[in-house]
Amino acid sequence: MTQRTLADWLSYLEQLHPTAIDMGLERSREVANRLGLSQLAPKVITVTGTNGKGSTCAFLAALLRAQGLRVGVYSSPHLLRYNERVLLNGQEASDQALCDAFAAVDAARGDISLTYFEMGTLAAFWLFQRAGLDALVLEVGLGGRLDAVNLVDADLALVTSIGLDHADWLGDTRESVAFEKAGIFRAGKPALCGELNPPQPLLEQANALPAPLFLRGRDFDLAIGDGGWHWRGACASGQVLELHDLPLLDLPMENAALALQAYALLGMPWQPEVLEAALLGTKVTGRLDRRYVDWGGKRVSLLLDVGHNPHAAEYLSARLAARPVAGRRLAVFGLLADKDLPGVIGPLAARLSHWAVAPLPTPRSRPASELQAALTNLHASVSVHENIAAALESQCEQATPDDEILVFGSFYSVAEALSWLESLATGD
Repeated sequence: MTQRTLADWLSYLEQLHPTAIDMGLERSREVANRLGLSQLAPKVITVTGTNGKGSTCAFLAALLRAQGLRVGVYSSPHLLRYNERVLLNGQEASDQALCDAFAAVDAARGDISLTYFEMGTLAAFWLFQRAGLDALVLEVGLGGRLDAVNLVDADLALVTSIGLDHADWLGDTRESVAFEKAGIFRAGKPALCGELNPPQPLLEQANALPAPLFLRGRDFDLAIGDGGWHWRGACASGQVLELHDLPLLDLPMENAALALQAYALLGMPWQPEVLEAALLGTKVTGRLDRRYVDWGGKRVSLLLDVGHNPHAAEYLSARLAARPVAGRRLAVFGLLADKDLPGVIGPLAARLSHWAVAPLPTPRSRPASELQAALTNLHASVSVHENIAAALESQCEQATPDDEILVFGSFYSVAEALSWLESLATGD
């Protein structure tokens, strides 16, 4: 019998369950028990939030690896390769490792139907348990309480931010979203929140367990100046810790502050120079990700960001305002149909001189004509293109070296841009 390739497995996974999302832990828990998945690593941290999960996970993994620890990271979705979702000490899991893991989960599940995400999560857990890791950083896929990642009883639970997204699953109020995200808290284990004004259900859940709650603005905080930023927090014993004159980062420093507080609670060595270097070296593909391309004899600046909801758009708008460019900002934009179009384009409309919009390569894409109509209603300059690559090329044609092209709106938008950049680099 011919062995399945990774592409074969991923195609098979997509057809296993009647719906793409089916919230609940019962099916996954039963298969995890059959696989003997229990203690995946000595230290496990889970991270949820409307935005900022990816950079918080990356900062925390970098801080831990700087101490010589072997760290696993699980995240989703991926941009170009499924392998990006499972990192073993900084390296993507190989095709063969993932195939072996999928085979193990498939054999154990029997007649239990699992979604694509549930299969992927259990496969990652299977790999992590066998890898002899010192610590795990697990990004929650959707919500928290009923997400497959929540099978694990984590030593620390982090909530990055609380905004509105995935309303069909998490509700259409910040209170309902907070309730779902607080579902990753565990009795007696520290819970951290990077949201300055968390809704009451999150506070109530921490109090009911009880779980020691560390809030940004109360128990830890940061102050950002023109030339650097400062951090204040506490270790597990309550001793105040501080870091001064940290260099400004491209990624959100609010998420770095949350990661620092999580690190402080793990009882690791506190070496300011080592911590600073780890934060400064942290990069996340597709998140405030600056790239350059030579186009028509000129150097064109690109900024890639996967932001796709109002909370992310407001943050992105603030970052653009804080870092003006000499010329114009041009947009390349696509959005999924279930996202809040007015909420995403509203905060950015005034900051972008021209929008090149395009459909995304998925049946879930919002038609480009709808993007054009919404932007026209805001009196924005907009053009429609066949795909993201064509939109990018159009913006590169008109861009000057003083301009910047912002590619955003979806993981699909950024993935298409990355594929386009790769094709330019290889000449394909």
